[in-house]
Amino acid sequence: RKPLATTVRAVGRVVAEETTLADVSLKVRGWVGEVRVAAVGDPVERGQTLFTVYSPELYAAQEEYVQALRSQERARESSAPDRADYLVRAARNRLRLWDIGDRELERLAKTGEPVEHLPIRAPVSGYVVEKNLVAGSAFQPGQRLYRIAPLAKVWIEAEVYEYELPLVRAGQGATVTLPYMPDRGFEANVAYVYPTLDPKTRTARLRLEIPNPDLELRPDMYANVRVHADRGEKLVVPQSAVLYAGERNFVFRALGEGRFRPQLVEVGLRSGEDVEILAGLEPGDEIVTSGTFLVASESRLRAALEQW
Repeated sequence: RKPLATTVRAVGRVVAEETTLADVSLKVRGWVGEVRVAAVGDPVERGQTLFTVYSPELYAAQEEYVQALRSQERARESSAPDRADYLVRAARNRLRLWDIGDRELERLAKTGEPVEHLPIRAPVSGYVVEKNLVAGSAFQPGQRLYRIAPLAKVWIEAEVYEYELPLVRAGQGATVTLPYMPDRGFEANVAYVYPTLDPKTRTARLRLEIPNPDLELRPDMYANVRVHADRGEKLVVPQSAVLYAGERNFVFRALGEGRFRPQLVEVGLRSGEDVEILAGLEPGDEIVTSGTFLVASESRLRAALEQW
């Protein structure tokens, strides 16, 4: 008995980590003004202006906020100094619910002047992987205008065969190689095993997480994956000891005094030069590990001679 480790091989594809993807859309209708980030693949920083937008609703909401601030200022000099505070809170919250940031609110409170073209800023740092606007284009509420993907960590989605599923579980280590860098290996971990199978290919999907600080892994790259499966301590024999005859597998047990007997065995996984024995042998049994074909040939010759 010895520890048995095997490798599950799969082909995968690099994808952006979905939990960090950020869609940029607005909750109002409007028109695009100036586009500051113009191309897919451009890097952006959190808070950077992506584009400016004109929206009648946003302009009216700014006017409402400015008027509420002026009313609040006048109320400070009256006998009810807080009577307009709720108007300011309501107008500010309305703008915030429309995703207008504190920077724009502070500027509006300071200048008291609504802006026709409000800047829309990046919610996260990363790279633009989708862009659906040009200067002057109209948009509707909820329409995706940008998609930004932080790529400091990426996913590898790989396919494994149905029969390999018992060998794979979340938390296992894996090695990822790329076709254009076959000599470079990236260490990864299995993060998730999807609960469904592809009915056409009969494969299951794995998701691996891998750091990508140098951006060598890019979305939609193909990758070769080797998942390291530790099967624990198993009864194994050298592969050279097993003979295959149709659907049957057998080894030669040593009986002593130069005598051998074929023994049917049930084999399991293979790992390197070892093969797992599920049934037919017990720990300590002596078997022939080399020259098995010679033993088999001699036994068949003797059987033939006896028939003569």
